[in-house]
Amino acid sequence: MARLILLHGASSSGKSTLAAAFRRLAPAPWLHLSIDHLRDSGAWDPGAYANWAAARPAFFAGFHAAVAGFLDAGNDVILEHIMDTPGWHADLQNRFAGHRVLFVGLHADLSTLVQREAARGDRALGSAARDHAGVHTGMCYDLELTGTDDPALNARHLLQAVATMPDKSRFFAPPAIG
Repeated sequence: MARLILLHGASSSGKSTLAAAFRRLAPAPWLHLSIDHLRDSGAWDPGAYANWAAARPAFFAGFHAAVAGFLDAGNDVILEHIMDTPGWHADLQNRFAGHRVLFVGLHADLSTLVQREAARGDRALGSAARDHAGVHTGMCYDLELTGTDDPALNARHLLQAVATMPDKSRFFAPPAIG
């Protein structure tokens, strides 16, 4: 049974920074996966699609299957994700069943997200605000952190949470309503 740390938060909330800080402290290796890695490596270019909206479902189905494949092969994984599409949570619950999951909500205030997004320059402006509006709605996390806190401190909190990972993550609970 592999372990999964699922970092969930708005675009520019600090998921990559937290994952890097955690990996520096972790006593064992963790594979770090994100859509940004695929984009930055050149493996994926959403601008190359004539109709990204039509191609998006197949792309993410493949990404979700790949993450599950790494887990099924026995790799411990840190996954950055924004579950912003209906059905993704249920899909990932099915794909990650049988693995230990730590579901982490990473929060940041809107002004910080907008400022970080503008400074990055690698995504469409407005993505962070759109995510902020509802990315955490109905989610029940095992751990919640603030993306504006010191990354090393957050990484220590995460390391402690991994050491006491629950047998059954709140990730597998039905989303809360309201």
